[in-house]
Amino acid sequence: MMRKTTSQNSLKHIPQRTCLACREVKDKSQLVRLVHLADGQTEIDITGKKKGRGAYLCRVKPCWETGLKKKTLLEHNLRTVLTPDNLEQLINAGKKIYLEGRDG
Repeated sequence: MMRKTTSQNSLKHIPQRTCLACREVKDKSQLVRLVHLADGQTEIDITGKKKGRGAYLCRVKPCWETGLKKKTLLEHNLRTVLTPDNLEQLINAGKKIYLEGRDG
């Protein structure tokens, strides 16, 4: 039986997720998670650890515009129906993310 070397054991698993808009697979830390909570609201999950159904978007304006414009795609992934107020909150929160220059 062959033994693994120390360098093989020290490789850390990095979770991968797919952007809802551009369909690119990236490190989870490079994406922003949208989460549908038990209370019916959908919000941005900065920590990536809130309980609920999640969907991911890149930290760039085109992905946010596409992801939120295609409301049915987002609703399908989150298994919910977004209210106009909730959608407006996500749009405004998304602007802060990509306007601050955090483009992953």
